[in-house]
Amino acid sequence: MISPTPSDTELAELLDAVYHRYHYDFRGYAEASLRRRLASALTHLRCASVGELRARVLAQPRCFSELLQFLTVQVSDLFRDPSYFRSIREKVVPYLRTFPSIKVWVAGCATGEEAYSLAIVFAEEGLLDRTLIYATDIHPESLRVAEAGVYALDRFARFSDSYRLAGGHGSLANFYTAQYSSAILDRKLKQSILFSDHSLATDVAFAEVELVSCRNVLIYFDRPLQDRAIGVLRDSVRRKGFLGLGAKETLRFSPHAEAFTEAVPEDRIYQRR
Repeated sequence: MISPTPSDTELAELLDAVYHRYHYDFRGYAEASLRRRLASALTHLRCASVGELRARVLAQPRCFSELLQFLTVQVSDLFRDPSYFRSIREKVVPYLRTFPSIKVWVAGCATGEEAYSLAIVFAEEGLLDRTLIYATDIHPESLRVAEAGVYALDRFARFSDSYRLAGGHGSLANFYTAQYSSAILDRKLKQSILFSDHSLATDVAFAEVELVSCRNVLIYFDRPLQDRAIGVLRDSVRRKGFLGLGAKETLRFSPHAEAFTEAVPEDRIYQRR
């Protein structure tokens, strides 16, 4: 039987244990969301209490790997929120054409679909050969899936609809090969993307880029961690570069807001002053 909702102390002790043992910092994540995901983890791992879970996590690295699947949000699709990618294509790409080389950072890339979506846009716009996309996440297994670039084929009917709504020039089928029940993305897309571990909670900016896309990540952070993360993103965007956030995210109340102007307000795309 699963114990009632964990106390603040139990939750803090678990997160501290995770941080000190494995160097993953969830202490600034939004508490309500964290508690919901933790409840699912307790059921999945058959732990009767957060105390039991903490003990198992400290003693069993494999248990921590399973817990990590619940503490991180790994939901992604190709061309998720198509209007965002249409705006990148129509409003951001014309500016990026003026640069001899282009660097893009997808922060919180999950299993890679957003990074590949941007690579497809850049390929169709004739920019992929001079573009390098950094795609980062804190979840090792998600990064392995992303680097492989192999997804379930039955997802691609939905992906194709989103691709068309995002202003795709042809057919999404031009960018993958079907093999049995899988779709293998084109090697040229993979060659343009560098997948790497990075945490917005603990790491700093690692490159100056023309575009940062960090969508549906900040909503899982509390306000201090949001401010820290936006500071890291700001430091990564070159002057006149762009920052894209999720549909429910905004810079409006951030201390870093003055560093940006609203380039495409309806799609949460900002430009560095």
